[in-house]
Amino acid sequence: VTGKGMTPPRKILFPPEKIYMDWRQKRRPGAGLYNLGSTCYLNVILQCLTYTPPLANYLLSRQHSRFCLQQGFCMMCIMEDHVRKVLYSSATAIRPRAVIRDLKFIGEFKPDIPGDAYEFLRCTLSAMHAACLSGHSDLDVSSKETTIIHQIFGGFLRSRVTCLSCKAVSDFYKVFLDVLLKIKGASSLTAALEDFVTPKQLDGRKSFKCSKCKKKAAASKMVTVHHAPRVLTVCLGRADDETSKKLSQVVAYPEYLDLQPYMSDPAGEPLLYSLYAVVVHAGHTCLGGHFFCYTKVSNGQWYKMNDVSVESCDIHTVLEQQAYLLFYTR
Repeated sequence: VTGKGMTPPRKILFPPEKIYMDWRQKRRPGAGLYNLGSTCYLNVILQCLTYTPPLANYLLSRQHSRFCLQQGFCMMCIMEDHVRKVLYSSATAIRPRAVIRDLKFIGEFKPDIPGDAYEFLRCTLSAMHAACLSGHSDLDVSSKETTIIHQIFGGFLRSRVTCLSCKAVSDFYKVFLDVLLKIKGASSLTAALEDFVTPKQLDGRKSFKCSKCKKKAAASKMVTVHHAPRVLTVCLGRADDETSKKLSQVVAYPEYLDLQPYMSDPAGEPLLYSLYAVVVHAGHTCLGGHFFCYTKVSNGQWYKMNDVSVESCDIHTVLEQQAYLLFYTR
């Protein structure tokens, strides 16, 4: 077996033992967020990140801003400030002004144009990751993947390609901060994960040049989770690849998920995750509609967060939604 993409880092930017997975302080839910135009897509992501315990613990400790040398836009400083405001505010709702002000630095977003929550999540984590790298030059690729963002959300996928002509096996490793799952025909998250790890034949167009038999040959590819993240973020891809129409089917998802069956070594001990946030998209098309979310706050209670509104609810309601994004923590 030959493998590519798993070089150990020369430098660890954030030591994993400094990550606290459980809330350090328990309190009631924080403020709701005003919708400042068409900003429900960013409100839901800000709320889900605010209630991600290891991230919130770090941001509330102000460890980043104390040593931040960034001039101008810094997504870590913005998030640090935002999480403090939401969790410590006595107001029922606040305006996420700093995020709106710097929207153009986060990605191709405008406050008055509806955006996609998944894209906003990816761009936000990427901007936070970039802020953690500021001031570090000459880092190898693996060292760059040791920021607090990668230590919380990052895992590795292994793609195992088998040449069907000579049976040679090549492994390729790739870092991920979220997993996008196809849901067409899947009635549950576990069915979509099963499909994700099922070997797929690489057809003629994507034919694979085998390094052993030195020719283009048919091959099969199997993707598995090689290194599990501390926080697993899953996007249930609701845009149909062929028609771009929204797939509105119900995809059941559990409160507790065992990731072990989808690992490169599926025979180990159970690898249990617990659901703590769900983003829901309401509407018939992918481009319009409205986003709201459910989050589990530090006192263990679930709340529906819909822009300014924050209402308590039960786990049964949470598990009956047309989910778009699922957040699980170890």
